[in-house]
Order: sequence, then C-alpha cells, then structure tokens
Amino acid sequence: MGSITTDHAPRPPRPDSDRRFGTRLLLALLGFAVAAVPCAILLVLVESHWGPLQRLDRDAADSLHRTVLAHPALVTVLRVCTDVLWGPWTMRLMIALLVCWLAVRRAWRLALWAALTTAASALIGLLVKEAVARARPALPEPVAHAGGYSFPSGHAMTAMTCCAVALLVLLPVIPRGWRPVAWLAALVPVIGVGFTRVALGVHWVSDVVGGWLLGLALVAATAWAFETWRMEAGRPVLPVTEGLEPELGASGPPEPPAA
Repeated sequence: MGSITTDHAPRPPRPDSDRRFGTRLLLALLGFAVAAVPCAILLVLVESHWGPLQRLDRDAADSLHRTVLAHPALVTVLRVCTDVLWGPWTMRLMIALLVCWLAVRRAWRLALWAALTTAASALIGLLVKEAVARARPALPEPVAHAGGYSFPSGHAMTAMTCCAVALLVLLPVIPRGWRPVAWLAALVPVIGVGFTRVALGVHWVSDVVGGWLLGLALVAATAWAFETWRMEAGRPVLPVTEGLEPELGASGPPEPPAA
C-alpha cells in the first residue's frame, strides 16, 4: 500500500475538501481496478487453465486433504478458526466496533473510510465470484462444504481487508516498540484463514491468493483517497506505516487544522 509523502508541515486547507472527500472515495474505487492488476493477471491464468497453476492448486488441495483425513480432530480446529475466530462476520464485527470507537473519538472521516472500505470488500468479492463462476474443489472424501462459487475466497478477502483497515487505523495509538507485534497480529489471521480454506477443501490456493490481492488493492485505493483528502485539508501526510490518522495518537480527538 503506497503512501503520499509530503513535508510534515500543515498546508492551508482547501475550503471544499470535506465535500470532495466523498468524491475521492468514489474515484478510489475506480482506481481500485488499476490496483487490482495482479489479481486480474491471476484471474487470466485461472480462466485459461494454465498448467503450472492448476498443478499447484491440485497438489496443495490433495496434500492438505490427506493430512486432514489422517487427523480428524484437526477438522474441528480448522472449522473454529475459519468460521468463528477468523470468520467474515467476526472480522466485520471488529470493524464495526472500531468504527464506533472512531465515532466516540470524533474521527468521522476515518470511521467513514473504515466502514465503506469493508462494505465495498463484501460487494466486490460477491460480484467477482458471480462473474468468474469458478467451481469449488471436488474431493473424494470432503470434510467441509461451502456454497457459492470459489474465486476469489471471500474469507481471505475479508480477512485481508479488515486486518489492513484495523492496522492502518490503530497504528497511531500503538507504541512504536509494539508495532511489529501489531503487524504480526494482523498477518496471522490473514495467512491463517487462507490456510484453513484450502485445508478444508473449500478453496483452491489461487482462490485464496486472489482474495488477498483484491483486498489489498481495495485498501490501497481507498487509503490513497483518504491521504489525498488529508493533503487537501492541510493536514500532514506521513508514511502509511504511521497510520492514516496520526492525530489519533494524541490524548484527544483530531483537531481541525488552522485556516
């Protein structure tokens, strides 16, 4: 996820910056199409039945399926992880609570960004699934079932989107020495849910990677829109590793810049 780097000194805000923020978010969704180019390339390979990718998908599915069949107790653990601990509704609830916290802090635009990015993720994932209409894996002794189409993995896309959103929101309030732990805490569910989907035999590896790429592209596009608003509003725009709203690290809610 890129960042717009500028001088840290505040700039005079543009009077129409608030009104333009919504427009920027809409334009970011269009820019999402460009950011999603790696996923588009993967989709082409999937649709063209590219041999190396098909072998990777099949070998990973068969290997993990044999392992799960040999350890029945593992199925329960995987199901709890994929549907409860890291499930889409758990992730969305996390973002809902985060949005409420931002509202209490009066960080309205950041709350709007988090809510819209998460909602857009669910909608885009559904639309792509319907457009691609890829069948899910058909294994000889299935241990789990899932409805709908396979590409991209909705669980993987939701995990990537929600964890990235949470990380970008919370980085300013996390002490710098603990930030590597925060990055790891965001990474574990993303990788973990991808593993569970393949291990349970309900997705191919390429479905999971496609979900990750789409989620990352969406967050990158909407984060660009948010940073552009900050620049136009006269707020300092720091590297994305500092979070999207550095002022959250202060004791009080973000203050508007002086005119």
